[in-house]
Amino acid sequence: MIGTVYREIVVTRRVATPAVEYSFGRKHRQNLEIVMNTGKTSKSSDNPGFSEEERAAMKERAQELKKEKARGKGKKKADGEADVMEKINEMEGADREIAERLHALIKEAAPDLAPRTWYGMPAYSKDGKVICFFQSAGKWKTRYATLGFSEDANLDDGNMWPVAFGLKQMGDTEEEHVRALLKRAVN
Repeated sequence: MIGTVYREIVVTRRVATPAVEYSFGRKHRQNLEIVMNTGKTSKSSDNPGFSEEERAAMKERAQELKKEKARGKGKKKADGEADVMEKINEMEGADREIAERLHALIKEAAPDLAPRTWYGMPAYSKDGKVICFFQSAGKWKTRYATLGFSEDANLDDGNMWPVAFGLKQMGDTEEEHVRALLKRAVN
């Protein structure tokens, strides 16, 4: 349990503050500093902490937030488009093909969605809230890419519904399925 608390603090705080020392005591502050530097607790060797990919995504998200703040409210959609295209161009092989087709499809089927990056991956938002996002297989070292939808997407269907879809390739059948999902998600 303590390791979990440490990981949450690592994500939200970059340095151990006096408040953290007060809350956890001097001994726990030293453990917190170990976690912040290594991503691992000194309490358990079974708990590997965050993976390299997760730490990189958190760093990218922090950079995205800084960029958004610096941009202000002016040209966010145009800047978001450039950021998404930059991330897509960094991808290789099937990931890049899928991301390019998804990007074009989302722009056509849901023009109200604004492109942006989210944890270093292409995402599309409405009123500042991410509706859907793409995760490449290469970045996360998985056997398939993922198209995911956030809780702000209107996909509710009874008591249970899917919110993420694995993609190995993007054909016409998959495009039609994504088009239908987007229509539901933004309405």
